[in-house]
Amino acid sequence: MLRLDPTREPATPRDAATVVVVRPGPGGGIEVFCVKRHAASGFLGGAVVFPGGKVSPVDCAPDWERAVTPLAERATKVSEDAAAARGFAVAALRELFEEAGLLPTAGAPLDDASIEALRAELAHRTAERSDGAREFLDLMLERALCLDAGALEAVSRWITPAAEERRYDTRFYLLVAPPGQSGRHDDHETTHSFWSAPAEVLAAWENDQVFLAPPTVRTLELLALATNVDDARAIARRQSLDPVCPFFAMDGESAVLALPGDPLYPDAAAPSDPQGPTRFVFEQGRFVPRRVQRPSR
Repeated sequence: MLRLDPTREPATPRDAATVVVVRPGPGGGIEVFCVKRHAASGFLGGAVVFPGGKVSPVDCAPDWERAVTPLAERATKVSEDAAAARGFAVAALRELFEEAGLLPTAGAPLDDASIEALRAELAHRTAERSDGAREFLDLMLERALCLDAGALEAVSRWITPAAEERRYDTRFYLLVAPPGQSGRHDDHETTHSFWSAPAEVLAAWENDQVFLAPPTVRTLELLALATNVDDARAIARRQSLDPVCPFFAMDGESAVLALPGDPLYPDAAAPSDPQGPTRFVFEQGRFVPRRVQRPSR
């Protein structure tokens, strides 16, 4: 799943955005929407992830000012550049629409049938080798639809380790599912989708039934504490937006992805997640969260 090689020249991370969609659970708590990436995907093939993908230059185009609501205050802080901050939100919602069939819009919410019709129209318009960003913008403008970017709550920022072959600088957002939308994978980039309680997804991962990347594991751990969607929003707002870039290292014979605050992290950066793990240790085919204290001076 991960292609870690500390001897390779580090690639420049590409901007990306991911959306963690939540809704009330049938017996209390919350559920999250997950998709399984196509096994042939170049990055995290076969992994269970939250919907998301790369930011396109078109996502930052001035024309989006006519087709997107203002960002929530916290979401404006994911970039120092206002157009780039809006672009991350647009990319998040575009990828959510394409991969998961979910799309929050201002005004009356779209239902599943409307979403599927729009997805089919976008697929028809999108030429081979196009990322679909221009076609998505044109479709929103023509249908007089306005993306509800204000519904996105910024959660965190993760940068793929320098040792990984493909690298992304990803902003994570939380979104409460729009009414009347149930979501569905696209049968192209994603081959399966489901709603589940965060703790249940983690249990499936612990039982080796699914593969999860470290940022997904930590996000699910946090959301497993939520008693309802408002609680999930509050948890999101408490997280740092400082970039987290795991550092690949060896601790004896164990492969480790060290986080800020871990003894193996290459600088003395303070932990961005003081209550969370300081590292992920490779055990039985997956990276498992662990907490190791730096020795006191």
